[in-house]
Amino acid sequence: MGEQQSQLPGDVRPKTKLTKFREFQRIYLQIARRNWPALVALAALSLFAGFETARLETAYAKQQNPQSSAGAFFAASPAHLSGRSSDRGRGAEVDELSLLTPQLQAERLLERAIDRSESSLEQIHQRLDAWRGHFQETDRLFDLVAEAMNSKDLRVRDAAVEIDLAANNLNKTPQSIMQLMKVVHTDSVSRSLALWRLGALGSRGVQPETIFATLLRYAHHRNEDTRYWAVEGLAMLATDATIDSLLNILRSDPSPRIRQRAACSLAESGLLTQEQRFAAVPDLLNLLDDDALDSATRGWVYGALRGITGEPLGNDASGWREWWAERDRHPKKSYATADLLHA
Repeated sequence: MGEQQSQLPGDVRPKTKLTKFREFQRIYLQIARRNWPALVALAALSLFAGFETARLETAYAKQQNPQSSAGAFFAASPAHLSGRSSDRGRGAEVDELSLLTPQLQAERLLERAIDRSESSLEQIHQRLDAWRGHFQETDRLFDLVAEAMNSKDLRVRDAAVEIDLAANNLNKTPQSIMQLMKVVHTDSVSRSLALWRLGALGSRGVQPETIFATLLRYAHHRNEDTRYWAVEGLAMLATDATIDSLLNILRSDPSPRIRQRAACSLAESGLLTQEQRFAAVPDLLNLLDDDALDSATRGWVYGALRGITGEPLGNDASGWREWWAERDRHPKKSYATADLLHA
């Protein structure tokens, strides 16, 4: 994901950059319709492109309006120390971090967490309160959050969510929900990431039922981009109720892009646990009995089954049902962990 972003010149103006990402999404969807393995391989890049598009649309609109107070989207990102380091001594790491600004501490620790540094995950949660009000979302931090959300370790995703909320001054309170709801209802430019952050706050236990109702409403919006980000928000909310909603979207949304994203949300993206994902398997199998399902969507259902189970079975409904029945006849392996997306 990071490699894809780094191919873009750093001095490209937002409008040009936005055009490139829209072209990327168009090509991606053409590939995805033909080939589920390619879709799986590119799922992370699709999410990254979506994040960048949402951010750049907001930034470009704000640049066109100099009176806006949200110009920080394109604030210069502080230079980070070169290279990614592995775990060294805990004391040395703490000493090094104490010399950095809160902005650089957050970026450095999230970068290390993406590289599986256990101590960095601990340090992030220990330092979050001290960082609040002393760091902000920058290009660098935004890209790291997007990269972390593609980690297979749910603890890394969780840390990225905490950093993103803190950098955007969103406390885990009803007031933050009201702030985001206002954006969602009144600001079509900034709505995309507001939907994602609503789901993120709901996953922290802040008014999840209210957030679920709002995301479900916007998942049926007439605008495709809005529905896309409502699906992302549902994946972030990650309650049991969101599974049925994602299944319904996979079955019936008119846009192939949205149906594909619902499949990815069930299989890998967002904050659903592996136990929750496995709970969707019987309904995914039932979807294969739906004669109204087109070939592309049927392929995404098979791909979701492979993504959830790790089984290399082909696009054969009877083979999948036999595997599921055989699994039920034997003691079940526990796929649920608090930490990992994949056991």
